[in-house]
Amino acid sequence: MAINFKGRCLLSLNDLSSDEVLLLLEGARVWKQQFYAGNKPPVLKGKTLGMIFQKPSTRTRVSFEVAMHQLGGQALYLGANDLQLKRGETIADTARVLSRYVDALIARVYAHQDVVDLAQYATIPVINALSDYSHPCQGLADLFTILEKKGTFKDIKITYLGDGNNVVHSLMFGIAKVGGYLCVATPKGYEPNAQVVALANAEAQKTKARIEIVTDPIKAVREADVIYTDVWTSMGQEAEHDQRIQIFKPYQINAQLTAQAKSDALIMHCLPAHRGEEITDEVIDGPNSIVWEQAENRLHLQKALLVQLMR
Repeated sequence: MAINFKGRCLLSLNDLSSDEVLLLLEGARVWKQQFYAGNKPPVLKGKTLGMIFQKPSTRTRVSFEVAMHQLGGQALYLGANDLQLKRGETIADTARVLSRYVDALIARVYAHQDVVDLAQYATIPVINALSDYSHPCQGLADLFTILEKKGTFKDIKITYLGDGNNVVHSLMFGIAKVGGYLCVATPKGYEPNAQVVALANAEAQKTKARIEIVTDPIKAVREADVIYTDVWTSMGQEAEHDQRIQIFKPYQINAQLTAQAKSDALIMHCLPAHRGEEITDEVIDGPNSIVWEQAENRLHLQKALLVQLMR
């Protein structure tokens, strides 16, 4: 059966089948190839993407805006102060109105329920561009980057160190869809959402993926092919910063810790990086770092996604 994304929403990688994830990864490969060949076919000419941002953004905003421009369409930035949501208009009413103006929406929100409500009441595709629960576009770009570098997910150990947050949720869902081995190391009390773990493990049984949750960072990085981290204090958690710095210290990606992994282990970070906290300059700027390619791949992956949903 042919895969048809048109008109659908993407709120979590758990929304996608394994075949759909692989199709998007292949699409990203093709669009990246087109990009470096200097080809920018205007396949979304006349289309407008509305972009709702409750939180600041660098990579998400710029990559989506540039993607739409290079695809021949346009993107409309709708910041927290630009909409009537701040003055009490409901998300449902906002979704109904915007559906009559634009062809698709992305939303970067604090509470996942906000993007769920947008999708419920909109009559156009809605893409989760980050919520407290999930970051599916980042997860897809991460999978594409790993596949690009390693050529396969089979027998590849990916280790994530740090907070059990929205990024690791998307990695768990993604690896569960494509196979592979994800080892997540977090301090006690900061583990990924238990429901996400259960859903990912259920999917992993179908694909023979392996997802492991541990507390020991040294054990986690042993024999790792990829080491991944994120900030220890996400937006909205600033009051916990000092406490988190102390708790997460053993999970810092530094030369001593990476020496426990394979000598060619790749280093990933979804950015922005708090250098000297979750990762050292020596590692993020080192020869094994693929952080900047990982960031670039947001552009190519999101082109693949936008074309599938809007074309």
